[in-house]
Amino acid sequence: MTANTRKNFLGLPEEYSAEADARFVVLPIPYEQTTTYVKGTRYGPEAIIEASQQVELYDEEFGSEPYTIGISTAQDVDPNASPQGTLEEIYRSVSNILEKGKTPIALGGEHSITVGIVKAFTEKIKDVTVLQLDAHADLRDEYLGSKLNHACTAWRLLEYAPIVQVGVRSLSKEEADSIKERNLAVFFAQEMRKNSSWEKVISQLGKNVYVSIDLDVFDPGIMPSVGTPEPGGLGWYDVLELVQGIARKRDIVGFDVVELCPQPGNIAPDFTAAKLIYKMIGYIVAFGKI
Repeated sequence: MTANTRKNFLGLPEEYSAEADARFVVLPIPYEQTTTYVKGTRYGPEAIIEASQQVELYDEEFGSEPYTIGISTAQDVDPNASPQGTLEEIYRSVSNILEKGKTPIALGGEHSITVGIVKAFTEKIKDVTVLQLDAHADLRDEYLGSKLNHACTAWRLLEYAPIVQVGVRSLSKEEADSIKERNLAVFFAQEMRKNSSWEKVISQLGKNVYVSIDLDVFDPGIMPSVGTPEPGGLGWYDVLELVQGIARKRDIVGFDVVELCPQPGNIAPDFTAAKLIYKMIGYIVAFGKI
């Protein structure tokens, strides 16, 4: 579906969706080449945009309509290139958005897209920490013969910025060893259930925070439409509380939502992803330095 015929995020009128005046730019990246379980993340961006047409624009939490700050929807990043070629195209697209002084919001696609995004951010913005919300550690240096596999995302991100992981509940022994050896800030899902305070997480973050949300961080009871579901995930309000806390005390400079794998006949996860994006925009508008 082309940018000219596809609906924009939230179905906004031109007054609030024109790129020239928009504060946020939604960047769909329907890339999927290295998924290893359930396929279909390439359909995630379109499903999110379609579901977003039903999201109420009034936010009851703040008594406001965050969309009025302007949310544009960019043309899809070409998903047909090689893994390296795709990351380079993502890097160029995000760099262009940042150069225009706008805040990128990327829709995946598989999680490996975050590498190209973060490369652009670290070249444009100082002191960026990546907050990765994810069921999986993604700390393999190589997987199935590729260093750009989605299972290597966090390891590649460490080449550009420090990372803090939240919600992890699946990893290999080698990944566990790497966490200890490099003293990485990883907050396991079971640990967070025992201590619901997010202050420890926030204290590990730098001034500027890029948030990467793999939707499998949520419990599959509310988010079954992911490529690699894991039981015991975070709840809706857990994630919102964390994001709000970060927005209050740090600057969220951009974010992505990845790994939605739409299931025919089950639109709830698609809507949940769209609502999550709008809530995050609301927190940035309410507490950020915009």
